[in-house]
Amino acid sequence: MPRTEATRKQHTWGGAAGLVLLGFALLYRFFPGALHLEPLEPATQGMAGVETSRTGRPANWSAVQGAAQPAVGDGNATEVGTSFADAVRMGPPAPVSKEVAALLKKARKAEGSGALLEPSEAIALYKQVLAAAPSNLDAHIALERIGGAMRDWTLAAVARGDERAAQRYLAVYDDLPHSDQEIAGVRERVERLQQILPILAHAADLMKQGRAEGSGDSALAAYRNVLKLDPGNRLADAGLAAIERPYLDRALAQAAQDDFAGADATLASGAAIRPGSQAMLETHTRVDDLRRQRAQTILAQARSALDAGNADLAEQLASKAQNISPDLGGLDQFNQRLRNARLYASYKPGQLIRDPFVDIAGTAPPVVVVPTGQFVMGSSVDEEGHLDNEEPQRRVRIETGFALGQAEVTVAEFGEFVAATGYVSDAERGGSAAVYDESSGRISNRRGMSWRNAYDGSKARGDLPVVNVSWNDAMAYIQWLSEHTGKHYRLPSEAEFEYAERAGSTTRYPWGDGNPEKAITNITGEGDRSPSKRAWSNYFPRYSDGYWGPAPVRSFPANAFGLYDLDGNLSEWVQDCWHDNYTRAPRDSSAWVNPGCERHVVRGGSWGSDPLQVRSAFRTSAPADARSARVGFRVARDL
Repeated sequence: MPRTEATRKQHTWGGAAGLVLLGFALLYRFFPGALHLEPLEPATQGMAGVETSRTGRPANWSAVQGAAQPAVGDGNATEVGTSFADAVRMGPPAPVSKEVAALLKKARKAEGSGALLEPSEAIALYKQVLAAAPSNLDAHIALERIGGAMRDWTLAAVARGDERAAQRYLAVYDDLPHSDQEIAGVRERVERLQQILPILAHAADLMKQGRAEGSGDSALAAYRNVLKLDPGNRLADAGLAAIERPYLDRALAQAAQDDFAGADATLASGAAIRPGSQAMLETHTRVDDLRRQRAQTILAQARSALDAGNADLAEQLASKAQNISPDLGGLDQFNQRLRNARLYASYKPGQLIRDPFVDIAGTAPPVVVVPTGQFVMGSSVDEEGHLDNEEPQRRVRIETGFALGQAEVTVAEFGEFVAATGYVSDAERGGSAAVYDESSGRISNRRGMSWRNAYDGSKARGDLPVVNVSWNDAMAYIQWLSEHTGKHYRLPSEAEFEYAERAGSTTRYPWGDGNPEKAITNITGEGDRSPSKRAWSNYFPRYSDGYWGPAPVRSFPANAFGLYDLDGNLSEWVQDCWHDNYTRAPRDSSAWVNPGCERHVVRGGSWGSDPLQVRSAFRTSAPADARSARVGFRVARDL
């Protein structure tokens, strides 16, 4: 046979033999029970070519073991890697004798029941397995696993201060597979336990003697020394917890007695014993809960006091609740209510008040509670129509609540006063008043006219605003209201009037800077006509409100404060004396009054005012006894 043919046959038979061997290897690998093979080496012989340690485990264990970890089975160490490549690389595992299998079974049972240390128990049995089969993977792995348990048992004994148990477990651990670095750390912990046990015993004695804290020798100092030597030592931490506990209990007792300042101080004193301890945090939470509950109870009492009209007591209780719990929910809302009670006598801004007379039949004109606030009074030099008497502008604070007449005082309301008192007005005493003359189109003085007449001299209807009343007449009416209601009525101050007229606006007019787009008040409009078809020479273009002369009160919409006709219908008397400008004027809402002054301020536009005179900042004056068909008044009331 030629050489090349022989070579080819050798390769063929060699490949076939290799496949057969590989097949047997795979069959034995995955189905070991299908083949019965005698052990290749005595049970006492180590793995061929592998050096063993003093415990019987191969010294180069990681190299033998490879990347796969053996799992505990029924006596066969089966690697966790079952790919084709693994099977080819590892080949069949070493067979296990019946004697070894029986020992392994017994060892596993002892280990499962926790019997590890006694001569006849798990550790000894696994060592017997290795004595019979030094390469047995199950026994090696089991001893390594038990070694880890011994390490944990040693550390647990250290943690609870059981030196004898720690020494015992450490000795067992030392005789099992371990890392030198790891056992060095465990041994250091055991040695440290020997060092700190006397300190712990001394600290316990000091606790019994009542020397938990203080200068010099104390349990607190001893426990801290232990923690310096062994940070996280549980026994020392438990000792510190025992020292901390009285602080926590005392703080809770103080909080239960509403002594929250004392509770806070107590917790602060105890905070350094165990900084950041869970017990301290939980006690803080409990104290805060008690604080909040108590503050809520007191705030509820404050609400009841306020509802009963006792604002002083309500304020005291609210202050107490705030001192206890500054971030208490609902406190801001209550303080606003209290502020309203102080400012508005428990009324609400926008609320309508009708005071009944206390000794005669009837009621005072309805007034509306005006909200407090601030505004810029007067006009700037660049405002169209600006007058020198409207400056300097200044910010005025309305800090005291007041109520203002919902509308101008009517003929009927003033008539009740005259009927009840027999009052004689300045017009009646003087014998004349100024009324509108349709024939001339002018307002002129006419004899026999008074508050009983309308703007044109006709008999006045009861729902019209009263005209031809002087500042003196208005003051007499207001004094009468105060006497019969028991409330303090007055004329509004000039600042109050402009604040109420603007109602939050900052423009020339309450509605804006230009022409009103719809009928919102009684002013001079291009479309207005007198009974004889007269028209205004100065007017708001493209505007008509349907009235020539005063309209019945409340004929047009109220402003943002719920008040009617402040910007039109009639100009109105206010309390202030006349001053040529606002230099040295009050910064608050009080009236600027000089005793004995002869002229008083008139504010607001009227049915016959030039458009420039309807501006919110416009002001003029008249003598105290003057009367006009374009001037009336409304009342103000303190709350």
